[in-house]
Amino acid sequence: MQHRMLKWTTATLAMSLAVAASMPSHAQQLEEQLVIATTGGAMGNTLEKYFYEPFGKANNVEVVPFAIEVPDQWARAEAMARSGNIEFDIVTATAPDLVARKDILHEIDCSKLKSIMEFGVEDACTPYGVARTTGGMLITYNTDVFKDKAPTTWADFWDVKQFPGPRGLPDTGDRDWWVPVAALLADGVKPDELFPLDIDRAYKKLDEIRPHIAVWWKTGDQVQQIMRSGEVVMTMSYSGRSLQVVKEGLPFAMSWNQAIRDTGYMSILKGAPDINAALAYLDFFYANSEAHPEFMRTVNYATASKSAIELMKPEERNLYATAPENYSKLIKPDFAWIGENREMLRARWIAWLTR
Repeated sequence: MQHRMLKWTTATLAMSLAVAASMPSHAQQLEEQLVIATTGGAMGNTLEKYFYEPFGKANNVEVVPFAIEVPDQWARAEAMARSGNIEFDIVTATAPDLVARKDILHEIDCSKLKSIMEFGVEDACTPYGVARTTGGMLITYNTDVFKDKAPTTWADFWDVKQFPGPRGLPDTGDRDWWVPVAALLADGVKPDELFPLDIDRAYKKLDEIRPHIAVWWKTGDQVQQIMRSGEVVMTMSYSGRSLQVVKEGLPFAMSWNQAIRDTGYMSILKGAPDINAALAYLDFFYANSEAHPEFMRTVNYATASKSAIELMKPEERNLYATAPENYSKLIKPDFAWIGENREMLRARWIAWLTR
């Protein structure tokens, strides 16, 4: 097999895991190499420890992690698709990517990925991506401030009389529908009636809360900082960022009620040279149930493995999105509609925020 010329490093981690090789029932002999594009840092290192190395050992496949930020990954993947020289097998995708970029993604037959069907939550596998991590944009509140009654819904977030104090909302530049969705939920729109979004109604509701927003945070680091510093008594936040603050022992808690679901996917590029190994890895990810709890504790996000959740004590699993008691409460966005209206959503947000 011709070796693709990619710069990569592999951590020499001593880990052995007695997990049998997991292969899709339709797979042929696995290729000798598998290239997985993902973000580096803690996420990349943790995936390597708990999944890449065990899969490689179990299947005699050289797993090549390629550290790259998601925007750069897609720019490179699209160039590969144009040239026909596909170097990545598995890429990192968001739910909007599964809609907007499906023309360069390999279509997955979920019924043939037996471990995902057995161990994954109901929608862990989609035609263009398999869920890797799931979290939510949720309300995180100060438990010292709200001792007797906690804010649990977006209507509570908007209720400054019953729940007084400064708030935080995101201005991240890439998800201009998060806050309008929360506004509509606060205004009484039912979750299954959110889309298409009534933008005029959303911004009318946002006018009410605007004077009480102390911080329009832009990054995950910043939202953690405004909680630690006491600048806000409650904020919309990434669940993983909030969980880290909770783990630090600070007086904050999360509400999963009406949290906006945020799932990261593993997708296969169309024309990937190691297609059988890629499919086998996706199935192995779910077959390797014992690795999921430690992976989740390290990255602060859930996987979509229901068997992994069952290995956790109730008080711990309740901190993660895919716990049964939380998953049913999540708001599932209509990414097809969002994708079709990206420019309008962005323009409306900027016009409102800067007026």
